[in-house]
Parts: sequence; C-alpha cells; structure tokens
Amino acid sequence: MQRIVPNVWCHGNAGDVGSFYADVLPEASMEVVASYPEDDLPDFQRDLAGQPLVVDVSVGGYRIRLINAGDEFRPTPALSFILNFDPALFDGGIDEARGGMAAVWEAFAAGGKVRMALGEYPHSKLYGWVEDKFGVNWQLMLAAPGAERRPAVIPQLLFTGAAAQAQHAMDLYTGLFPESGPGMIVPKPGEAGALLFAEFTLAGQWFSAMDGGPVHDFTFSPGLSLQVDCADQEAIETLWAALSSVPEAEQCGWLVDRFGVSWQIVPQDMGELLQHPGAYQRMLAMKKIVVAEL
Repeated sequence: MQRIVPNVWCHGNAGDVGSFYADVLPEASMEVVASYPEDDLPDFQRDLAGQPLVVDVSVGGYRIRLINAGDEFRPTPALSFILNFDPALFDGGIDEARGGMAAVWEAFAAGGKVRMALGEYPHSKLYGWVEDKFGVNWQLMLAAPGAERRPAVIPQLLFTGAAAQAQHAMDLYTGLFPESGPGMIVPKPGEAGALLFAEFTLAGQWFSAMDGGPVHDFTFSPGLSLQVDCADQEAIETLWAALSSVPEAEQCGWLVDRFGVSWQIVPQDMGELLQHPGAYQRMLAMKKIVVAEL
C-alpha cells in the first residue's frame, strides 16, 4: 500500500486537472474519492459546496492526490515528479518509449513552461523538465536499456538556499519510517556536504533529493505536500512531534518541517471519518488531527 501520497493544491478545478492527467499520462486514471458537504461550509468554501474535494490520479499504480481548494497556494519546482520511461516496459522498445515521452512532453509544454529542453544530457540520452499549465513540474527521463528498474513516478525534493540541506532532510525522513534508507548518492563537486543527486526510500517508496543552491527564487510550498496515512493516533503523534517546526502553519493535519516541506499527517481512514455528522466542521478547527474527536 502507498502510505505517502503527494497532494497537489488545485484552484477549484481538481476534476479538470485529474481528467487532463488521466488523458495525458501513460497507464493513468482518475477518480473522485470525496466531495465537499452541501451545507455548513465556512464562507471561503461556500462556492465549492457539493463539488469534488479530493480527486485521485493513478499513474501506473502510483497515486497522486488533487485537493480542490482556493487560490491560496501554487506548486513550485521545489517538489516535482520524475517520470521514468523504461524501454523494457514498451512492446516497441526504445522507439515506443521515446514516442510516449514526446507525446507527454507536447501535452505538458502546451500552455506550460519549459525549464530544461527535451534532449540529450550527461545523465540521460533523453530528458526534459517542464512545468505544466497547472503549475506542476515534471521531469521526463528515458531509462537506459538494462538499467536498474525504477518506479514510473518518483517525487523529487529540490532544496534551495545557501545551506546544503538534502542530506540532513534524508537523514531525518529515513529515520521516521520503516522500510526506509539511502540509495544512490552523488555529491555536488566543490560544495562540501551538498548533493548533486540522491535517491532514497520512505516506507518502501522511492524519492529523490538534490541541493539547488541559492540561485533559485523558489522554495517548497503547501501547493504540493506529502500526505502520510497513519494507522492510529500514536503514529500521528510521533510524526507530528518529529516534523512540525512552524506552529503558525499547523492546520487540519497540515504542518511544515524545518526544511520548509509541507506534510499532511492524517488517519488512514480519513475519508470514512469525515462521513460522520459534523466531522468536517470539527476537522476545520483542529491543528493536529485527533481521531477520537472526529
């Protein structure tokens, strides 16, 4: 089971975003899994009454969650998705993999922003970085024939600022989850402690990290957060105590850690709990989620 689920903040259009990804991405589908109540919403959410609240997109079995909300936050390139196109998974081999990449690239670039043009780079025979029209960043990569098999989707954390943070973040995160640990690590030449690229696992899921340095004008945002499904209140308490570092950011299970990454620490049966009369309204008044009070 996928315990950590990336969440994308959408501006009242999660259904449209989900349909777009389901049409564009390989082996993808979308499903509305929760809707806003019809009544008793706060003023800032009344326009969303009855509309989808949560839309899940599955990409090759990997789940990305879309949250329908206002225009308070946008995703940034600090948290992006690596899309791996492995020729071994295509009947037509490398030619079909390249064709699939080209089709996804064209769809994402239309109305979006190209950050690194699709082409050959030292780390890949075919690679490109693009921000789609909804502000979500994707890195498309053609896997080398015979290379170690990687998941179709890998979230990447890009730590910006003068201080190197990727290694410190990996050390913290991998100590919090079972089935976690470092993978390939490539130091950044000439920068002590900085990482050019690294892979690691959390709860059996692949992630990537790198230090971007002070040249970037963005950092992490609640526009793209990491949701952790917890089995019980004890698990919520443990993660909350280890991660939450910005008290003013705590709301409805959301927190911001010492590196600026936004997390949602929630019970794994959150959808069922919110079906209880008045549970949604009680959740809005919470910071850390207290299951017994839902």
